[in-house]
Order: sequence, then structure tokens, then C-alpha cells
Amino acid sequence: MKELLSLYWTFAKMGAINFGGGYAMLPLLQKEIVEKRNWATAEEITDYFAIGQCTPGVIAVNVSTFIGCKKKGVLGGVFSTLGFISPSLIIILLISMILHNFSDNPYVLDAFAGIRVCVTVLILNAIFKLGKKSVVDLTTLIIFALIIILSCIFDVSPVLFVLAAGSIGLLVRNVGGKEE
Repeated sequence: MKELLSLYWTFAKMGAINFGGGYAMLPLLQKEIVEKRNWATAEEITDYFAIGQCTPGVIAVNVSTFIGCKKKGVLGGVFSTLGFISPSLIIILLISMILHNFSDNPYVLDAFAGIRVCVTVLILNAIFKLGKKSVVDLTTLIIFALIIILSCIFDVSPVLFVLAAGSIGLLVRNVGGKEE
């Protein structure tokens, strides 16, 4: 039970300070889950994000569920998920009760503008950290560039890009003869 509560509180802390969605959560996961607690490797976190992108629901919640399941099975996944969503649920309920009274307030509008800029920086930071671990050779650089170009040209589901990148990786490995 102690480990389940540890999962809950760890993800509750992250859920309470996670602004900007799943990608903004990456630096938090890197520090807390990979470096501090050793519950997953950086490569596993990257894989969880890829899977979380392809599965229904919020990426950050999906990733917390994957980590909890890895650590303590289904019950660990439930505790991690509940931990991650509890702060958001409480905060959203409180905000929704009062926000309509302040939604046109210039101070509130300015605060949200500042928060959006900060979240953008957090996402860029996550991109650079993921890129350092993911783009490791010419093949991954080509896949990276190809997916960037295609995503700028075509407005399709990210799932298609993830599936395409995975297929290209498998094709290169099988045709190119890369060994494990």
C-alpha cells in the first residue's frame, strides 16, 4: 500500500503543477520519474509518450497510467492515474465556479497570455530533450525531418505520423539489415 500511495502522491504533485498538457509534463517526468525515483528510463518515457499519443485520452494521463502499471500492475496504474487527475479535477471545479465572473478581466487575460508563453517554452524544452535521445543517427534524422515536413503540409491525425514513423523504422531495420 505504501508504494501505491507513493505513486498517487508523486503523480498528484505533477498533476498539480502540470500546465500545458502532456508535452509540458516531459521535463517533470524526466526529473521525478527517471532521475529521482528510477521508476523508468528516459527511453521508456519516450516510448510511453509515443504510445500515449496513439491511444485515446490525454497523453499525460496515459503516461502516468503506463508508469503506474509498470511499477505496480493494474492497481498501480489506477493510483497513478487518480493521483494525476485529482488536482486538475479539484482546480477545474473551483475555477469553473468563479471564472465566468472574471473572464473579461484584463488582469486575468494578461495572466493567461503569460502562462501560454511559459507553456510554449516548456514544450520546446521537452522537444529538445526528446530530440537528443531520439534523433541519434542519419536514419532517425531523416525520419524526423520527413515527419516535420509532412506534418506542416498535411493536417492529419498525429496517430498517422506515429504509425508512419514506426513503419519506416521497421522497414529500415528489416531492409537495411540493422541488428539489435
